[in-house]
Amino acid sequence: MIKIVNILLFPFSLIYGSLLYIRNKFYDWNVFKSITFNFSVISVGNLTLGGVGKTPHVEYLVRLLSKEFKVATLSRGYKRSTSGFFLSNKDSTVSDIGDEPLQYRLKFKNIPVAVDEKRVNGINRIKETHPETDVILLDDAYQHRKVNPGINILVTDSSKLYINDNVIPSGRLREWACGSKRADIIIVSKTSSVLSPIEKRRVKEKLSPLPHQKVYFSYIKYGEIIPFTNAAHKLNNDVGKNFSILLLTGIAKAGPLFYKLNNEYNSIEHIKFSDHHNFTDLDITSIKEKYKSLYGNNKIIITTEKDIMRLSLPKILTQLEGIPIFYIPIEICFHGNDKEEFDKQILKYVTENSRN
Repeated sequence: MIKIVNILLFPFSLIYGSLLYIRNKFYDWNVFKSITFNFSVISVGNLTLGGVGKTPHVEYLVRLLSKEFKVATLSRGYKRSTSGFFLSNKDSTVSDIGDEPLQYRLKFKNIPVAVDEKRVNGINRIKETHPETDVILLDDAYQHRKVNPGINILVTDSSKLYINDNVIPSGRLREWACGSKRADIIIVSKTSSVLSPIEKRRVKEKLSPLPHQKVYFSYIKYGEIIPFTNAAHKLNNDVGKNFSILLLTGIAKAGPLFYKLNNEYNSIEHIKFSDHHNFTDLDITSIKEKYKSLYGNNKIIITTEKDIMRLSLPKILTQLEGIPIFYIPIEICFHGNDKEEFDKQILKYVTENSRN
């Protein structure tokens, strides 16, 4: 049925994709102008509609670069209630800046975290307010052609490579796969933690990178669950395999996390919302009822870091305070020599282009 629908929608994809192709060509031909900055700007983006792991890759870059350089992040601030340039502070909420920027803010308290739908303005404002900034990381800006970043990083999910998809609405691509040619680095994300050289070679052959493009392979490493509510803190050391789990997600692809937890606990139920879902009072009531229906007295809710950002609004947190809610952090790891080579490429670029 899905294939039939996609076939019927393909003419609309042709029209939409053609308009995007012309727009990109106008930038390539300098009919539309892109701005190049005289300091380091790194863009991390993708060709598909979410779910490839951009956020943990940005976090990886922050950790890598902040040891030596002054780093800032700039996002659009998806689903925020504010508009224009907004520089986060200790009191910022998910309504002010969006879930992913709030995650950066809480994890990296010593770096500027800003949002602006107009990236050029956002970059300029960051440099005005924090002139010491050496490098700005653009989150989800691959299609934002007004900025010409020094390094353009394209992230693609290993289970759904962009070469195997169509432009929306018949597929999930934001633009045709040929847009990958703009990338300096292609990261194949969410691979297995064990990846053979043969598999890496097979994927590279499929992607057919240009001579200047570097391809790296990463995977997600899950951390230990972390208590969020007071009820969770009281239970922290007592959670074991015999617990019943309610997995609560509002992310694009929750499958890997579900399978991981399913192997670690005896019982697991899953409430799945759409990516970046803003929780309503009705949602919270439904979550609480589902939690109460779990078997036994040993039961907890586990969610993601990104979902915690949206659950932390005071009006929501108050309703959930009596429930033990944990979240599971993730981080990016690279395979084999990819880490050393990726780090070297990034550090070399920032060293040569910062502090001019």
